[in-house]
Amino acid sequence: MDSGAVTVARTGTARGELVLRESGGHYEVISNGVFLMDTRAGESERLLVRAALQAVPPGARLLIGGLGVGFSLAEAVSSTRAAEIVVVEIEPALVGWHRDHLAPFSAGALGDPRVRVVTADIAAWLRDTDERFDAICLDVDNGPDWTVFDANAELYAGDGLALLRSRLAPGGVLAVWSASASPAYAQRLAAAVGPVRTLAVEVARGEPDVVYLARHEVENPV
Repeated sequence: MDSGAVTVARTGTARGELVLRESGGHYEVISNGVFLMDTRAGESERLLVRAALQAVPPGARLLIGGLGVGFSLAEAVSSTRAAEIVVVEIEPALVGWHRDHLAPFSAGALGDPRVRVVTADIAAWLRDTDERFDAICLDVDNGPDWTVFDANAELYAGDGLALLRSRLAPGGVLAVWSASASPAYAQRLAAAVGPVRTLAVEVARGEPDVVYLARHEVENPV
């Protein structure tokens, strides 16, 4: 976290205090004093969406779980392969910041007619909806082995994986972002959804970011 950063917005949420800070034209998001994300890189977040869309036919329905600082959404709207993009983000304040401070990093995507933003907890929303998607991109926390918010851990466990698979169209793809490799998670993902590809992205901090890509295989009728 940059000690020279200036606080530009601060709000209380059901999960505690959320702060947006700026330094040198870049922004960082802090939750309860814990660094969550910033706008300085983003290649792995873009890859999360790019790899998922490349794996499904054009005209896809895409679900992005977690708005973040907007890299994944910017990648989605830059592609012609997505006909509809649904973003589920739990923090209303973060959505609001994408209408001003963070708009350049999400490419002004909130104004794209293909984009629908849902302000909700992703797990609760998945349980309540009957919508299905050709691609689901999940980036709601640091990944399966270290979650900032305990409630997010269920998305990476058996029940959460089953829920995510249930919202995939046949032949659809689930892409999951992680701040580190997790072979055990890759095995769970393969068992719950289907064959997994592991894509690593080198980052300045050391350990590579990882994107897991699992395809929901369609069983041949007997």
